[in-house]
This record gives sequence, structure tokens and C-alpha cells, in this order.
Amino acid sequence: MNSCLFPSFAAMERFGVKSAPSRNRSKTALYVTPQDRVTEFGSELHEDGGKLFCTSCNVVLNHVRKSAINDHLKSKTHTKRKAEFEEQNVRKKQRTLTASLQCNSAAQTEKSSVIQDFVKMCLEANIPLEKADHPSVRAFLSRYVKNGSSIPKSEQLRKAYLPDGYDNENQLINTEDR
Repeated sequence: MNSCLFPSFAAMERFGVKSAPSRNRSKTALYVTPQDRVTEFGSELHEDGGKLFCTSCNVVLNHVRKSAINDHLKSKTHTKRKAEFEEQNVRKKQRTLTASLQCNSAAQTEKSSVIQDFVKMCLEANIPLEKADHPSVRAFLSRYVKNGSSIPKSEQLRKAYLPDGYDNENQLINTEDR
């Protein structure tokens, strides 16, 4: 082989010529978060729970590769769904399971609070819990009280919620005596 055509590594280094980049290097952006992509692409995308979603299509996108996002935004299915989405004027965003469960836990806390307050009211007014089973009481609770239809029957009130009310009242009495 001719040495003029293929210079040695030492000669290349001496003249400041660097070797061609390795083909093994990945082209992924290592430090890009889904929120960074949301700010970059605007309202077409949203982030929830560390995942990047297409707002129109409700699909999860790979936030690391910008080309994957660009390919999705240029796709026929995206443009079709985006047109349908804009016609509906309803902004439904897909959420992760953990975000949905957090909302459910807030509703469950409110429901539990209503039930505990109902039991406390019945105890303070000397109303037997069996009265909660009467059809007219049930109709009144479901019609006029927010979360009133979620109040269980008297047997479950006695088993599940009466001990809580009893323990809470005992703690109040004990703290007042001190």
C-alpha cells in the first residue's frame, strides 16, 4: 500500500486532523426532559408523570429523540386527529395512572369526611343509625346532600365508621380533661 494515501495516526495527530467520529455513538439527547419538549413544541404536546403525550392523539411519545416527535407530528394520522380534535373544541388530556389515582383519593377523602360527619350528627342528635336506611332519608340524602348517596347502610356505618367516631370523641374528651 502507498503510505501517501493512508497517513499514519501520528502524522494525522501532528497536523491537528482528528479521526472520523465513531458510528457507535448514539444520537439521543441524554438530558432532555418531557417538560423541555413541551416548551419546545408548544401546545401540541403535554407532560404528565414524566411521560410525553401528544395532546391530539393521546399517545405516548419518546421525548429523548426529537426526530421521533417530528415524525409523529408530520404523520397523516396526527394531522387527521388534530383536525378532529380542533373541531371538538374539547381539551381532553390523557393522564398517567398515578395522577388519576391521586384525584380519586381526593374524592375518597371527601366521601369519607361526609360519612363521618353524618355519623357524628346522628350520634349527637340521638338519631339511631337505622334511620339512615329509611327510603325517604335515602332519597333526601341523594337529592340534597353532595355525596349523600355515598352514605352506606346502617350496618356498615356501625361496623366501619362508628368506631372512628368513638375513638375521635374519646381523644377529644381526654385532651379536654388535661
